[in-house]
Amino acid sequence: MAKSPASARPLSTLPAADVAEVRALSELMREYGLAELELEDGRRRLRLVRAQIRAAAAETTEAGTSAAPAAKGQEPPAAERQAPTAAPDGSAPALGPNQYLLPSPMVGTFYRASAPDAPPLVEEGDTVRRGQPLCIIEAMKMMNEIEAEAIARVVKILCENGGRVEYGQPLMVLEKP
Repeated sequence: MAKSPASARPLSTLPAADVAEVRALSELMREYGLAELELEDGRRRLRLVRAQIRAAAAETTEAGTSAAPAAKGQEPPAAERQAPTAAPDGSAPALGPNQYLLPSPMVGTFYRASAPDAPPLVEEGDTVRRGQPLCIIEAMKMMNEIEAEAIARVVKILCENGGRVEYGQPLMVLEKP
């Protein structure tokens, strides 16, 4: 575990107003799916990093996949995000050989099509190519296309059209050819 900088102080030593500000900022980070936030106002500097990303890497390691920590600001490759065949809490579906989960990169609203009257971008059973849009997540009034990282077959779509998704939530089960 990396040591914190010498200037870092525990929350218990900060004034109550600063603690409330840190809590509000961390809630905003969670709400908008931010992994890191850094603020500076001339007299002080604040850097918050969510532990969830590090915890996800540790879970991957515990699942038996050797995972090197991701570089700052980078998401681990899809192979490192592959989940075990069954989640302990039952929230993720069982995965077959060569199958993996496509996680949501942000908090937002999941859409299967680019417009309400447009056909879905993909259907279960479709084969997709690298860079092909799979779905759209609306976050902060911005439409973000989620693209396939490689050639794959869409096994199962796990989210409901128009439903809310959280950071890291499985969107689809994909299968490598």
